[in-house]
Amino acid sequence: MLGLKLPTDPRWVDIAKKNIEEILVDHAYCEQKAASSCISLIVQYPQYQKLVDVLSPVVAEEWEHFQRVLGHLNKRGYTLGAQRKDQYVAALQGNIPKGGSRNEQLVERLLVNALIEARSCERFKLLWQQIEDQDLKDFYHELMISEAGHYKNFIKLAKEYLDPKLVEQRWEDWLKIEADIIASLEVRDDRMH
Repeated sequence: MLGLKLPTDPRWVDIAKKNIEEILVDHAYCEQKAASSCISLIVQYPQYQKLVDVLSPVVAEEWEHFQRVLGHLNKRGYTLGAQRKDQYVAALQGNIPKGGSRNEQLVERLLVNALIEARSCERFKLLWQQIEDQDLKDFYHELMISEAGHYKNFIKLAKEYLDPKLVEQRWEDWLKIEADIIASLEVRDDRMH
C-alpha cells in the first residue's frame, strides 16, 4: 500500500528495541514537527478550504500523539531531552524543486509529508510486530493505522490541487528520491527515521 521502494534496514528495529528511550524522545519531536508542518500549510494556504478542513484534524491528532509519547516517556522515568536534527526530513526537503506555481509548490510539500507519514507507518509496523513491551506494542499498532490515514490524506489533497496524473508521476519521482535518501543514511539507534 505504501509503495516505498526500499524497506527499512532490518537492523533498525533491533537497535531501536535496545534504545527505546532515544526512540521515544525522537518520536515525540517527530509528532511535534508533523503538527507544525500541517499548521504551516494551513497558515500559508488558508484560502484552500479542502486543505484547511482535512489538515485541521490532523494537527489535533499529531499533537495528541506528541502528548501520548510524552506519557510513555514519563511512565518509564525518561525526560524529553533535546531535539535532534532530522537528517531524513532535511534531505527530503532539500529535494523540493524551486520555482513553479503556487499549486506545484503545495503539491511538492504535500508529497514530502506523505513520504514522511509512509515511512513512519512502516517503522511503527516494525515496532508493533517486534517490540516486547505490550503497552508500546499496542501504541505503535494504533499509530501505524493513523499514519497510513495521514499518508492517504496528503496524496488525496495533492490530487485536489494538481492534475492527478502529474501527482502520480511526481509521487514516483519522490519514491525514488526517498529510497536513495534511506540508502544513504546510517542506521541510527536514536532516530525514528
